[in-house]
Amino acid sequence: MIVSLPSRSLARRLAPGRLIPRAGGRPAVLLAALAAVVLAPGCQSMSLGSLGSACIEAIPARRLPPAALARSKDDLIETSKARLRQRPNEVYALAAGDVLGVYIEGILGEEDSVPPVNFPEDASIPPSIGFPVPIREDGTVSLPLIAPVPVMGMTLAEAEAKVRQAYIDDDILKPEALSDTGIIVTLQRQREVRVLVIREDAGGVQNPTDNDAGGKSGSGFLVDLKAGENDLLTALSATGGLPGNEALNEAIIFKGGETGGAEFDARIAAIRRQPVPCGCRPPLPDPYGPGAIRIPLRFYPEAPPTFMEEDITLEAGDIVYIPARDREKYYTGGTLGGGEYLLPRDYDLNILQAIAAAKGELGASGTGAGGISVFGGNRGAAFPPSKAIVIRQLPNDCGEVVIRVDLARALTDPRERILIQPEDVIIVQYTTCEEVANTAISVLPALLLRGAL
Repeated sequence: MIVSLPSRSLARRLAPGRLIPRAGGRPAVLLAALAAVVLAPGCQSMSLGSLGSACIEAIPARRLPPAALARSKDDLIETSKARLRQRPNEVYALAAGDVLGVYIEGILGEEDSVPPVNFPEDASIPPSIGFPVPIREDGTVSLPLIAPVPVMGMTLAEAEAKVRQAYIDDDILKPEALSDTGIIVTLQRQREVRVLVIREDAGGVQNPTDNDAGGKSGSGFLVDLKAGENDLLTALSATGGLPGNEALNEAIIFKGGETGGAEFDARIAAIRRQPVPCGCRPPLPDPYGPGAIRIPLRFYPEAPPTFMEEDITLEAGDIVYIPARDREKYYTGGTLGGGEYLLPRDYDLNILQAIAAAKGELGASGTGAGGISVFGGNRGAAFPPSKAIVIRQLPNDCGEVVIRVDLARALTDPRERILIQPEDVIIVQYTTCEEVANTAISVLPALLLRGAL
């Protein structure tokens, strides 16, 4: 917009205190008000500031290349929850850590006596009969008068037959002397796997409504998982459920037996120390280091997750890590004021929605006449800002791109409603016309009080 300054003679006639409207001179008064706006020293500085910001080199939003656009989260597919847990076994297989209940008439228990009965606290395990005998690390059980009996991988029925046969083979018990209840083997306590779960979210039990949320809660849990239930989904369920809105849409599993973390840290530091002649940093390897297994909870159709059941099966010493998404924020400036806001995790946020979330003005709520007050006071701008600058970071620190958005056009043109990405900076500004119009309306009450109309 080009504003022509009035001639010197006209400026003298329109100077403050010399406003002389003609007969029926409402247009003359309005012209005088506009001229006063343009000539006012404060208004000139305001207009020059707007013209300076208008010279910022920016790409119109509707002309952005596809590489600078954010991909819609509507394309994401949820990973099947059934893939996050083990397939249940039809028959329980014994292993080290299980505690058996063993009764051997006359050897572990007196003849003609009632064998001891144990009622476990876990209702999913039936009562056991006999004395506690743990399965050792080598998969054997130690019983009186015989060599250790291997029971690793056997069912309870197979273990009972194995113990019976061992006593018969060592000629300690006679087959004809053994009754059906002479030897009993039951499961007294199921083995457990202890894992560490570190969550930088509040868990599925909390759903923050504050858009400024998203900090790290830093909670940790030592969880004992029963055999057959030592999987990712069970570990998450025991510590608050699936990752909350403050967490990334993935879980990281660190295997307990993996080593090489110190060497990995040194390699990352060496890469960061290298000079970057082209302006872009080289892509780093997986920041979680060796032994880390990524389990995505949502994915794009062209990249389905390839993890297997053994990847989500947890063993003693494993670590489950739920990372926070505290860097998935956008920042505001200009008429919106300075602020930072957490982006939604599972749905898109375009620029109009982002400005609304920051409590900014969108569109005119009236004709502009509501901004006039003969009694003074600040009733807000009659014409809202219609210009936005979005500063977007490029991947691998390869610079940034500056995008210009016409907010008035964005109300009807989807090409202007760009999706907001993490680290975007949104600066909302008035155009020169809007500044002049708003200032003119703010001057009119003073003219009315002076009797210019």
